[in-house]
Amino acid sequence: MRPAHEEERPYGIEWYASDSDGVGGRLRDRPADFRVRERERFDFHPVESDTGDYPWLVCRVTLENTDTNDFARELSNRLSMSRERVSWAGTKDKRAISTQLFTLKGVDPDAVPDIHGAEIEILGRAGRGLAFGDLLGNEFTVVVRNPDAPERAETITTELESRFGGRAGVPNYFGHQRFGSYRSITHEVGLAILRGDWEGAVMAYLGNPSPHEPTSTREAREFVAETRDWETALDRFPNRLRYERSMLHALVDSPADFRGALGTFPENLQRLFVNAAQSAVFNRILSRRLDAGLPFHEPVAGDVVAFADTDAPADFPIPDMDRLQRVSERRTEVMARHCKRDRAFVTAPLVGTETGFAAGEPGEIERTALADLGLDPADFDLPEPYHSTGTRRAVLLRVDPTIQHDPLTFEFGLPKGSYATILLREYLKVSPRAL
Repeated sequence: MRPAHEEERPYGIEWYASDSDGVGGRLRDRPADFRVRERERFDFHPVESDTGDYPWLVCRVTLENTDTNDFARELSNRLSMSRERVSWAGTKDKRAISTQLFTLKGVDPDAVPDIHGAEIEILGRAGRGLAFGDLLGNEFTVVVRNPDAPERAETITTELESRFGGRAGVPNYFGHQRFGSYRSITHEVGLAILRGDWEGAVMAYLGNPSPHEPTSTREAREFVAETRDWETALDRFPNRLRYERSMLHALVDSPADFRGALGTFPENLQRLFVNAAQSAVFNRILSRRLDAGLPFHEPVAGDVVAFADTDAPADFPIPDMDRLQRVSERRTEVMARHCKRDRAFVTAPLVGTETGFAAGEPGEIERTALADLGLDPADFDLPEPYHSTGTRRAVLLRVDPTIQHDPLTFEFGLPKGSYATILLREYLKVSPRAL
């Protein structure tokens, strides 16, 4: 197999699924080169509905070159309300044009402000706010600029079909955005939290300079890592590093309260640290499964499969993680047929307190990947927002992109939680920073 790019290995991605050289090139030369639109799965009522029964205003927002969290903060500030009253189903890429739903609690339609970089369409009202995962998936249109060999794209598709049972797919890795696009450290913060090392978690975020950051930022990180001089560090950290500065302010007030410093992050970002650690473990499991030569498109004895979500559209099959079954030796052929028809999906764990491991060789791979990081499911028994019971995730991402040339363009749909860059890395085979 072809080894992954060296920058992907710290978060568990060890292999490509295709062996051919890539097309090269780069993504996001401009925001319009990367378009993503949610496939929505959220019920709402007319905007004139009673605000007592339906206090959440539902909006469809198109953002251009704007971070989802930055938009939510700007919107809540302009409305003079807590950011916790703004919710959405999934965070999108910043350097893109993205369209997704937001819900705003207790907001009148006439009060919604104009915000630079955002088009806001009022849709209606709902009895609850959006929760993470309240969508089916996303549709993408992605342009690759300056490819070296665009003619290789079809060859790579053929290789992906051959590896995964006759239909194209890729290992359902978590992409580099999960861990930090320029500084892949969110999983390191999460791992420290799981080990009870709150100081290590703070320093993983404040320190760890990246060669891809400006010199002033690298020097500020090096200074705080060497000195723990929080007050002087505040003078050195640029104002644009809001989260770092918020932690430093907290440490100036309470120098030894590292857990409190982490608490300055919004709750969804605090939760993201542990999620990133889970994702790194998951990536390691997939890499070990590839290394062991186990199939992704069908189960072996001991695997845990998820049956398809019966409420999903027929053209967009997704797994239902509430319908799991461990596969016995005598049931492997039956389950393989279900997987071939997208009625079932082989899974691996996003480990938490209630994780049940697979049996046999798949289970050994899962346990070893966790143990190698010095972790146990009980380590996820933490106070909110860090606690996680865990779940499972499909190991294979079934996707057969429509490919056009001049310019090289990929069109495809993905289920929620899967990354466009994980498909595109197979085709470009470049640094994750070029994705």
